[in-house]
Amino acid sequence: MNYEFCIRTDPGLARENNEDSVTFDEATRLGILADGMGGYNAGEIASGMATTFIKSELGRWLSQAGRHANAREVRRAMEICVDNANRSIFNAANSNPHYSGMGTTLVVGVFQDTRLMLGHIGDSRCYRLRGTELAQITKDHSLLQEQMDAGLITPEQAAVSTNKNLVTRALGVEDAVLLDVNEHRVEPGDLYLMCSDGLSDMIDDPTICRILQAEGSLDDKADRLVDAANSNGGRDNISVLLAQADVASKKKGLISRLLGK
Repeated sequence: MNYEFCIRTDPGLARENNEDSVTFDEATRLGILADGMGGYNAGEIASGMATTFIKSELGRWLSQAGRHANAREVRRAMEICVDNANRSIFNAANSNPHYSGMGTTLVVGVFQDTRLMLGHIGDSRCYRLRGTELAQITKDHSLLQEQMDAGLITPEQAAVSTNKNLVTRALGVEDAVLLDVNEHRVEPGDLYLMCSDGLSDMIDDPTICRILQAEGSLDDKADRLVDAANSNGGRDNISVLLAQADVASKKKGLISRLLGK
C-alpha cells in the first residue's frame, strides 16, 4: 500500500496566533496533529512540543524497526513516546509560570501497508472516507461526549452547545495521561482526515464528506476544508492532515494503460 500526505494549518478569522501544530514523516508514514491550550502563547508551545517530540522519537523508532513491526510493538512504541512527550510538556508547564496549565490534544497515526495504528487524546479527530461513507474513527475525550454517552443530551443538542471546548483528557496537563490506541484495516482508496476542532466545530460531517469526495488533489481538498471552516466563521485555528491510501499504484496503473501494458 502506498500513501500520499498533505497538511494545512490556518489561524482562522477570530484569533491572532495559531496554537495548532501538524506534521508528517512520509518515510515512516507517520502523521501527527495537536491543538494546544493555555494562557499567553503556551498552547502554541505545548502543541509544538508534542508534534516535534513525537515525530523525532517515534519516527526514529519506526525507521529502525522497519515497516514490518507488528501491531503490539507499534502500539507500545506509540505509548512510550507519547508518555515521554507528556512528561516533557508537564515539566515545562511546572517550571515556567508563563506555561502554567498548558496542554494539547493529540492525534497520531502510523500507516503500515494495510494497517493504521491510531492514537488520540482530547477532541481532535480522525475521519475515514471509504467509498461514499464518512466515519469518525476516534471518540472525543470531552464533556459533551460523556453527556451523550450518558444519554443526557442528544447529538443535535451537542452540536449547538456552548461547552464544545471542554476536554476531559489532554497531553501535558498531568504527569500521566492515557492514550487511546486502536488498530484499523486500510483498504485501497481510503482517505483519512485528521483535524482540530476548529474544522469539526465549523462544518458538519456531510459537508466534510462532500469536500473529500469531490474531484481534485489532496492539496485542493485541504484548501477547501479550511476555506469552508473560515466561511462559517473561522472561530478557532483550523488544521487538517490528509492521508490517501494507494495513490501511487493508481498513477502507475494509469501509465500502464496509456502504454498498453
